[in-house]
Amino acid sequence: MLILEKVAVVTGAASGIGEAVARELAYRGARTIVLVDRSDRALELARSINQSAGREVAEARVGDTIDDRFRIDVFNDVVARHGMVHICVPAAGITRDALSVKVDRAAGTAKVYPPEQFREVIEVNLIAPVYWALEMVARLAENRWRRGLKQWDPAEGVQGTVVFIGSVSSQGNKGQLSYAVSKAGLQGAAATLMKEAIYHGVRCGVIHPGFTDTPMVRALGEEYITRSILPYTQLRRLIRPQEIADAICFMIANSAVSGELWADAGWHPSA
Repeated sequence: MLILEKVAVVTGAASGIGEAVARELAYRGARTIVLVDRSDRALELARSINQSAGREVAEARVGDTIDDRFRIDVFNDVVARHGMVHICVPAAGITRDALSVKVDRAAGTAKVYPPEQFREVIEVNLIAPVYWALEMVARLAENRWRRGLKQWDPAEGVQGTVVFIGSVSSQGNKGQLSYAVSKAGLQGAAATLMKEAIYHGVRCGVIHPGFTDTPMVRALGEEYITRSILPYTQLRRLIRPQEIADAICFMIANSAVSGELWADAGWHPSA
């Protein structure tokens, strides 16, 4: 599916991979890019993208991606003013890292990973991205119905593309129980939604980035990055967000690419 002149929604767009994707979509000629984030920085980023592009291409929506009403309102507004959304990259995500079970050596008691943190990560990283994707698919399906169209025909060309942001942690990573589960869940979501949404002409895939130079990864600390990440990465450096954005745009633009794409810089976890 061509990116040129398409309408895109990117969540988690105020920083990291989301920001890089928004900038890359603008560079590749998207007509409108809606930057969704809970941070006001999305407003500043939209102005920056527009200035770089020399046109009004980016606009920001500040709110919580897990809020159903907010999601619906964003799509209502975008569709009313710009037409159908063709590209959805729900990139918003969080980590709440801790060991699943940690024993207090002094007291001999075991502390279990807090269930409220598990639910929070699943809500943000798994449920919300799926429903932002479903929102786009539903709007396209309704639009087709209004035009008297039923099952999509390849001659029409791809109508929309969803790219979920997975992670190499979906293979399992010490201290990331909730995060790993949420990212592994996106694999199943993408595989299932691809089988369903293609009826309406929508492709779905998931990219699994390795450790990328984002605020989330930097928050782990330089000592942890140097000790526990770089030695197990063949490139011996963090991945640049622009490299992931380029891979995502490849997934969007090349209809032959389906399923999963691993962009891990050769990272292999220790035993």
